[in-house]
Amino acid sequence: MNVLFFIAKRVIGKRGKVSKMSRPTVNIAIAGVAIGISVMTMTVAIVVGFQNTIRDKVEGFNADIQINKLDDNNSMEPAPIDRSQPFLNALRLLPDVKHVQVYATKNGIIKTKSENEGVLLKGVGSDYDWSFIQKNLEKGTVFHPVDTVAGNSIVISKAIATELGADTGSKLLIFFVTRTRNSDTGGNYSYEQRVKTFYVKGIYHTGLEEFDRSSVFVDLGQIQSLNFWNSRLVGGFEVECNDFKKVEQNEKTINKLIGNDLEATSILKTNSAIFSWLHLQNINAAVIITLMIIVSAIAMISALIVLILENASMIGLLKALGMTNWDIQKIFIIDGSYLIILGLLFGNAFGLSVCWLQSHYGFIKLSQETYYISQVPIYLSWKYSAVLNLGAFLSCMIMLILPSFITSRIKPAVTLKYE
Repeated sequence: MNVLFFIAKRVIGKRGKVSKMSRPTVNIAIAGVAIGISVMTMTVAIVVGFQNTIRDKVEGFNADIQINKLDDNNSMEPAPIDRSQPFLNALRLLPDVKHVQVYATKNGIIKTKSENEGVLLKGVGSDYDWSFIQKNLEKGTVFHPVDTVAGNSIVISKAIATELGADTGSKLLIFFVTRTRNSDTGGNYSYEQRVKTFYVKGIYHTGLEEFDRSSVFVDLGQIQSLNFWNSRLVGGFEVECNDFKKVEQNEKTINKLIGNDLEATSILKTNSAIFSWLHLQNINAAVIITLMIIVSAIAMISALIVLILENASMIGLLKALGMTNWDIQKIFIIDGSYLIILGLLFGNAFGLSVCWLQSHYGFIKLSQETYYISQVPIYLSWKYSAVLNLGAFLSCMIMLILPSFITSRIKPAVTLKYE
């Protein structure tokens, strides 16, 4: 192999001289691989970054898994369950469970002097994880519920605040329709309108308009009061997981743990439309990566063919000296691998630099109304980068084997005749 490497180095290495005919083709081949790997790197970084950003926003509103009473109620107001469940200790001890919190929801209409806005109130308790809302808070602060006393603070989105002309400290009247069982009518249900006063404590903005325009946060005690629940009743539990990839597996585990009266539902089901849309981004990325590999491979094949034809006389001489066809093929495969590696180095330098600059400075902006985020998100991972580089290298190398067989068709008697 030392001889083969020596000859390969003479063909295209530092000491060898590539002719004016092959130099443009070789440069185009290197540029093709460089462009291919840089585009692939940026594609994966952007797609994964976009998926993670949107997923984190959806998780921030709904957590990974919700536990509710098993019934036929398809509304956004689940039936109440006792907050002191026997499975809670075992649930918190599961290795993939990060946090468990209680919640309840209720539909309402916010009314000001001139505007009305339909919203979904999410009642939270003292165990609620505010980290997502705090990260996206634009004005004011969050409130900290006390389970024994129902506070009248509310956290609303910037979209709702703009629609209502509200600000921190603003007074909001929210109207509700509550169902109650009337003993005077034989235990039948009746409906009554109720109104509550809240004061804006904080204003958040996530850019996920579907949720921003409907979700507000209030004290869990207010939901309990509106529904005539005692302090032991809640709408359900929210479970945050350590690893999103194991959400479906955890859903099955939790369903076995909680019994037949309750049901655990993953975020993948409650927000299936959003996650189906995010999954489609993988198809787009796969198409781009495939096209870039094909383009890079074609550029490398062209360069290798030019190098083989340009060195036909050398190939004939090597054959006359007794070198086998396979050994000669190896020489040009070594040259091809050198060009591929060179292209990968340049491509990674450019692609990773652009990704790093975007992740730190965010110079490429997006329309938040359309994409739910204000700038192109980036997720860099050495694992993804390594897989891309290895896949591109192997794909190009495999495609180089076929043109290398051209060397076997070169006859020493023909090539040496014209030397």
